[in-house]
Formats: sequence, C-alpha cells, structure tokens
Amino acid sequence: MNEGFDVRRIGAGEIDAALEPLAEVLLDCVAGGASVGFMWPLPRERALAFWRGVAEGVKTGERLLLAGVRRGSGRVDGTVQLALAQPDNQPHRADLAKMLVHRRARRQGLAQALLAHAERAARDAGKTVLVLDTVSGGDAERLYARCGWQRVGEIPNYALMPDGRPCATTYFHRQLGSGA
Repeated sequence: MNEGFDVRRIGAGEIDAALEPLAEVLLDCVAGGASVGFMWPLPRERALAFWRGVAEGVKTGERLLLAGVRRGSGRVDGTVQLALAQPDNQPHRADLAKMLVHRRARRQGLAQALLAHAERAARDAGKTVLVLDTVSGGDAERLYARCGWQRVGEIPNYALMPDGRPCATTYFHRQLGSGA
C-alpha cells in the first residue's frame, strides 16, 4: 500500500538536519487548510520555531518523531509524533500528535503507515493507551476509525481552521493491548 515510502524514527542526533523538510510539510498542510494549530499565512520562521520546540522534546526523550520518507529521493513527505511525557498517574499513555502528510503524498498509504509505525513505537515504549484529536468530518477522522481507533466524542467550535472558520474536534483513543 505504501511501496513508495519508508517510515523511520528521527532521533536526537538527526533532528536538527530535519527541521527544514519538516517545516515544508507543515507549511504545505496549513496552506492546504489543515487545522493543526496554526493560522494562514504561516511564516516560515514560525514553522521552524515549532519544529525547534519538537526537537527539544526529541532530545530529552519526551517526544518521539517519525517521518515518512519517499524512497529514491529521500524527501520527507509526512510525519507524526508521540508525546511520551505524561503526568505521574499516566505513565502508560501517550498522545498521538501532528499527523501531517504533504498534499503531494496523500492517498498513497503514507498516513496509514505512519499511524501503524506510531502504534508499534508506542508499544515498544511501554505505552498501552493512545489518544488523539482531529478535525471532525475530515479525512483523518475516517482514517482513524478505519484503523480501529475508538471515537470518544466531539467538541463543537473547538478550534479554528487556518482561514479563521471555527471547526469541531473529535477525540479518539486506542487501547494497545496484546491484540490491538
């Protein structure tokens, strides 16, 4: 399904070199209307500042970062994060965050591959519960449901789209027991 991509973990030693390609993916997603925490127009420096913050989390082990890299070119076309650092009473949980796929790579299986790799990485990190939120009614919501995530509920007017329109957000969870 995703023959054109490899999904790999970006570690502390290589995160700084990945900032520009990651910023490109974020800029494209926001330009394409994705509600991922930023408004349009998104200045490049703001996108880079976001990724520098992620880099700090990767370096401290609080965050795990995966990238979908196109075979042949080595170009980063997608990414997803796991926020591993949680409160003391939730050491078994992680948040899946910022699933981003460049528009040129959509509908090629990359998002599903990123999700599957993130679930495996969470299990490897000893996590048994994952949670996420996504724009209600979008492609990502359908992907999560199709991949076995359980819908928890929807909050109307939770966030804004990059153009300023309000949007609802749907929350999901995934139990990563032995058979998940």
